[in-house]
Amino acid sequence: MSLFEDTYYTINDTAEGIFRDKGSKFIAYAYPFKDENKLKEIIAELKSLHPKARHHCWAYRLSPDRSVFRVNDDGEPSGTAGRPILNALLSKDVTNILVVVVRYFGGTLLGVPGLINAYKTATQEALEAATIVQKTVNDVYQIDFEYLAMNDVMRVIKDENLTVFEQQFDNACTMTVEMRKMQVNAFVQKMEKIEGAQITYLRTL
Repeated sequence: MSLFEDTYYTINDTAEGIFRDKGSKFIAYAYPFKDENKLKEIIAELKSLHPKARHHCWAYRLSPDRSVFRVNDDGEPSGTAGRPILNALLSKDVTNILVVVVRYFGGTLLGVPGLINAYKTATQEALEAATIVQKTVNDVYQIDFEYLAMNDVMRVIKDENLTVFEQQFDNACTMTVEMRKMQVNAFVQKMEKIEGAQITYLRTL
């Protein structure tokens, strides 16, 4: 992700895709995914849904800059399941997504090329069924300021069209605001000119 790019593609809802080859069935489940701690829960749910399936292979990508990823072949020959799933995610340029492919073995070995094709195609089918959406990378800041600076602060919020999460007005005032990443520099420069105002970076969404 370049310095000026503050958008990414992901999915809003779960989706499914199916691919069959020589009696084997590959069912791909795509999930919007932001929390690695939810992985075990999702896999356990699919295993209870498909107790007779031979493999539950998966791959995920996380973070707006697409830098975090993991793959798992779950007993398939190395590189024939998790990596093809990930490659399908890479080719669609989607992130914050998990795809688990459940395989029922049909009795005939597919070989390495056949497995790679099956896991990739099942994933592609799920992504075709999904609604891919563009989201912006947003930063959240806290503004602390004196009551006398209220008008100046509110003018910056209005000019930059910022989203206000929380606000507390007293002698000392606090606001929590959200903005697109590419707005941050302009916001910081304007806030620095306001006497008695301090800003604190909280998190990226």
